[in-house]
Amino acid sequence: MPNRLAQETSPYLRQHADNPVDWHAWTEEALERARRENKPILLSVGYSACHWCHVMAHESFEDPDVAEVMNRLFVNIKVDREERPDLDHIYQLVHQMMTHRPGGWPLTVFLSPDQVPFFAGTYFPKEPRFNLPGFAELCERAANAWQEHQGEITGQRDKIVEALARSQGTEQPTDAGFTAEPIEQALDGLKQSFDARNGGFGAAPKFPHPIELELCLRRHAASGDREALNMVSHTLDRMALGGLFDQLGGGFARYSVDAGWVIPHFEKMLYDNGPLLRLYADAWCLTRSDLYLRVAHETAGWMLREMRSPEGAFYSSLDADSEHEEGKFYVWDRDLIRGLLSAGEYAVAALHYGLDAAPNFEGRHWHLNVARPVEEVAARLGRDPREAASQLASARQKLLAAREHRVHPGRDDKVLTSWNALAIAGLARAGAVFDRPEWIAAARTAFAFLHDHVWEDGILRATWKEGRARHNAYLDDHAFLLAAAIELAQAVFEPDVLAFARTLGDALLERFEDRDAGGFYFTSHDHERLIARMKPFHDAATPSGNGVAAHALLRLSYLTGDARYAQASERTLRAFWNGICEVPGSSASLLMALEESLVPTRTVILRGPRQSVEDWRRKLASVYLPTTLTMGVSNGAAPLPEVLAKPASQQVNAWVCEGVTCLPPLSEFEQLTTLVSKTHENV
Repeated sequence: MPNRLAQETSPYLRQHADNPVDWHAWTEEALERARRENKPILLSVGYSACHWCHVMAHESFEDPDVAEVMNRLFVNIKVDREERPDLDHIYQLVHQMMTHRPGGWPLTVFLSPDQVPFFAGTYFPKEPRFNLPGFAELCERAANAWQEHQGEITGQRDKIVEALARSQGTEQPTDAGFTAEPIEQALDGLKQSFDARNGGFGAAPKFPHPIELELCLRRHAASGDREALNMVSHTLDRMALGGLFDQLGGGFARYSVDAGWVIPHFEKMLYDNGPLLRLYADAWCLTRSDLYLRVAHETAGWMLREMRSPEGAFYSSLDADSEHEEGKFYVWDRDLIRGLLSAGEYAVAALHYGLDAAPNFEGRHWHLNVARPVEEVAARLGRDPREAASQLASARQKLLAAREHRVHPGRDDKVLTSWNALAIAGLARAGAVFDRPEWIAAARTAFAFLHDHVWEDGILRATWKEGRARHNAYLDDHAFLLAAAIELAQAVFEPDVLAFARTLGDALLERFEDRDAGGFYFTSHDHERLIARMKPFHDAATPSGNGVAAHALLRLSYLTGDARYAQASERTLRAFWNGICEVPGSSASLLMALEESLVPTRTVILRGPRQSVEDWRRKLASVYLPTTLTMGVSNGAAPLPEVLAKPASQQVNAWVCEGVTCLPPLSEFEQLTTLVSKTHENV
């Protein structure tokens, strides 16, 4: 008989609905039961695309004997970390403090009835192995620890809360003036950790880190730093040619298990692909690389083909597993490929994808990486490069069609506001750069969906599925959606998009800002009371909500003329200034806000007939201008904030404003490009 999780909207929680474990979601009912029965809580946090979450579920949570132990000893709470990032943030940090090791998923934490953690870990096997205890044995130990040390555990609450607060960099805000020194220090740190051979930063496992790469691109644009550009281009090249990128279907996996981007952890996350789409589009503006053009088109194609809901929003992720095997959907047997292709196609594909070398996945399968460019393949085979390219394209189509007949990985089909915002921003920016109006239209449709379905009576919700919007939205939801609105307004200006951006900006100030010290809490002022209230500022797999908020609010101030937003941005930078200076490499999103606070954002306002304005906007979009906002405001657009309400005319006029100071209008496009291409100095 299904347990309580059958009533949840989270696909991850529903995956556990038939477990013999007496699972609760994180609800007041569950917490009250723990307090009433004086029973410790077993908190298990995961997500649907997580391979090791599936392993632990199959080994332990589906086992009646293990479930009997869990049900007897604990109130068992299962959390989808994508629905409840507030809980995940707190208890991942607790895990790091307790174990001095990075966390991960599944996250396993034992709590007192009033939420005080007393043991934390990640994956545990059913039987002892990997130097880990068996899970049932661990449960017995944890329950005994609670029975024997209740007073000591509950007495640790204040110390844990204080430690969590210290980790957030919540010391007094600075009164000192801002400088560009942390930006340069961050860039120096990235140069030191750069993998010159493989691209990317650090060693395996290797993550894409789009926010750090974006910072490098911006530094190149500001200062002409060729090394910064080379780090980006080498990394993007290697990722695009390796196994992190799906060479047949497009889109990027979450990370590479090796330093060379050969074998990924096969789950595909929406939150990676939106920012990477934008990054490849921006890098194309500087390099005009055909590879970046192809990767952007195939990534957008994957998002629209496989991740888009019938309503026009975007789903969350694809599993790493299919048929209980990680990567099974993506890897190949060489003889199978040979049987699917003509002799000519196979000869090209085998050399291009390295099928002439030893298997690269588990010693018996091939995961497709580009081993040789098609020009080299053509030379080896003595063929015309155009013929080889045509045969490769035909081979890819046949392999993709054959792969479609396999059992697909599971898809988490809930809609997350924050991740949709990242997808909207990526599609809007790439659509503008590559002149793909259908991508911009998809971004606009998703934005309208969020406005219509997760904005309810002045409150933003974090998730949507099957007609139900749930959970008070978090800082990331508001900040990312505000940034997406500004990006969308640059791709296709509509007054209602900018109006909703103002509404989101107001919500940030009213519901999330720390009114005493500056910066923004991760949860709203009316959120349920947890053991700690986090105010994170370091970037992780996604940018820091505080960094995105500071950057987007500053830009919103220039677009609306409302100084409150710029003042909140400055308060945020002051709140975290000491933390930024201490570890600048972890704060790329805040450093982008810092950059635009030191030299004011440039705004370009195009005014005139719709088609002419659109022509100018389209041409300007393919120029990389990271600190410039472009608003194509056609005649008749209304209502407009005063700063955008320039006189209508029968020809395009362009106003270039540095901060709040605007130059006389320009009527020649060449004059405009000459002016805006000049970089800001002294940043």
